[in-house]
Amino acid sequence: MPIRQPIVCVLGHVDTGKTLLLDKIRKTSVQAREAGGITQHIGASFFPVETLKQLIGPLLSTLKGEIEIPGLLIVDTPGHEAFTNLRRRGGSVADIAILVIDILRGFEAQTYECIEILKARKTPFIVAVNKIDRVPGWKSQAAAPFLKAYASKDSYVKEDLDNKLYEIMGTFSRLGFSTERFDRIKDFTSTIALVPTSAKTGEGITELLMVLVGLAQQYLKKQLQTTAGPAKGSVLEVKEEPGLGLTLNTIIYDGTLQKDDLIVVGGKEKPIVTRIRAILVPKPLDEIRDPRDRFSSVDSVFAAAGVKIVASGLEGALAGAPLYAVPSGEEPEKYAKLVTEEIEKIRIAIEVEGIVLKADTLGSLEAIAEILKQNSVPVRIADVGDVSKRDVIEASVVKEHEPFYGVILAFNVKILPDAEEEAENRGIQVFKEQIIYHLIDNYLKWLKSTSEAKIEQELEKLVKPGKIRIMAGYVFRRAKPAIFGVELLGGTLKPKYLLVRAEDGADVGEVQQIQDKGKALSEAKQGMQVAVSMDKPTVGRHIFEKDILYVKVPEPDAKALLTTYLDKLTADEQEVLKEYVEAMRKKVPFWAA
Repeated sequence: MPIRQPIVCVLGHVDTGKTLLLDKIRKTSVQAREAGGITQHIGASFFPVETLKQLIGPLLSTLKGEIEIPGLLIVDTPGHEAFTNLRRRGGSVADIAILVIDILRGFEAQTYECIEILKARKTPFIVAVNKIDRVPGWKSQAAAPFLKAYASKDSYVKEDLDNKLYEIMGTFSRLGFSTERFDRIKDFTSTIALVPTSAKTGEGITELLMVLVGLAQQYLKKQLQTTAGPAKGSVLEVKEEPGLGLTLNTIIYDGTLQKDDLIVVGGKEKPIVTRIRAILVPKPLDEIRDPRDRFSSVDSVFAAAGVKIVASGLEGALAGAPLYAVPSGEEPEKYAKLVTEEIEKIRIAIEVEGIVLKADTLGSLEAIAEILKQNSVPVRIADVGDVSKRDVIEASVVKEHEPFYGVILAFNVKILPDAEEEAENRGIQVFKEQIIYHLIDNYLKWLKSTSEAKIEQELEKLVKPGKIRIMAGYVFRRAKPAIFGVELLGGTLKPKYLLVRAEDGADVGEVQQIQDKGKALSEAKQGMQVAVSMDKPTVGRHIFEKDILYVKVPEPDAKALLTTYLDKLTADEQEVLKEYVEAMRKKVPFWAA
């Protein structure tokens, strides 16, 4: 069986230097033209065996090694989100991944997410601990192997770098992974390699490639065997090309694709069945997405390859969708059914009360839905395409019952004019971003702040617990209204609150006013000594000096405080509530239960 080149993905938190790392190897600069300086759509580069020999040959000769794989196909992804665009049944199209971590910042929010998705897809990975040129005192040696550069450094610089690596190892260890610096590893099957690199100066890049090639050759051989049959692939991007119309940028991960093949690919409405007019490939060491040079046309390609497919009738084709070449003599319906089943799984419309999610590709749709699920956010509708008036109406239906989920998340898509107008009229919040991380972050922040504000609002409506003692020698008026001094032993006291006697639960009336040094107060808290006026009781008949009184908390309020809002109460409020509920349960056994 011929062995194909491994498909490699590069993942990591925003701004860890993913694209720069590849640029250093590729010597082209794609990064400058990207949204927010972050790679946003997938491209791929093929590194032929000759290039690898040139880059890592000197290192391999010292190890008496040979390069057996035909090269590397490196997919440049915008972090973990588009890694999921490289999807196939039961896992990922990527054989191995490089996880990029900033040595100074260590683990960040998306680093954890990358690891979650790599684990879910069972994809092996190595770690590029990047930006070593920023370690204090590090004097860079352009393009030098890391070990050579490291050996020439002062001991305090080495110690600093080692400590930072140990911190990263510690975090991995807490997540259940064993990691070590690449040159100290005996068994690569049980330990993940950390390779210190600088995308800026090129230090450590040769070792990163060497570890990648070594791992692929040693452990992925079985996986890299290809079948001689028709091609299977994953659509990276649907792209309009001048003079060619719509084309599919595709990664072929198995089999052979021929010009004139009949293919089935996932579409917006239904699977698309079409015949290939041309297969275009970029020149080696050039980026599919943004080639300096035009493509060259070929009659066939075998896995693994990044190709551009030219065919008619590609309107509605979806990025992230599966692509199958139909074997001659077989009916395309069988493959169309496979594609339909796969896409229906992603287009989730399960939760009745959930958000509306619109994205530009199937992969980003699946990734965002996955991350929302991890954050316990339900999804009502998930689909590819611009935000329409119907989406707004769907969100407004949800908003009536569940205001936090009656929103629309729009990733890299437009909001149609009539939808914009409808959203304004119905007060539907639309979160629109070009970077997945920001989209989810903005929504979760909004969710947190609005739900906290709502909790505060609801809490404000409830009667809070309070416990007071009538102070001896501070009765200013005995009746109509009674005015006397009280000390707050715990909780809260407000005007209009009803009070009851602690000893027998007898109702003593409503607090009319609270004053402190002649000033009216809207509330008094634990520890304060204030004057209160009450119409109903007479001091010396209904209430006496040194009496303990409780705020009369209605049963529904007590129940809500105990179940929903307990953590929002202060320690003294919780204590007073507990005492009050216990006193009430002596009279009514299951009060507020």
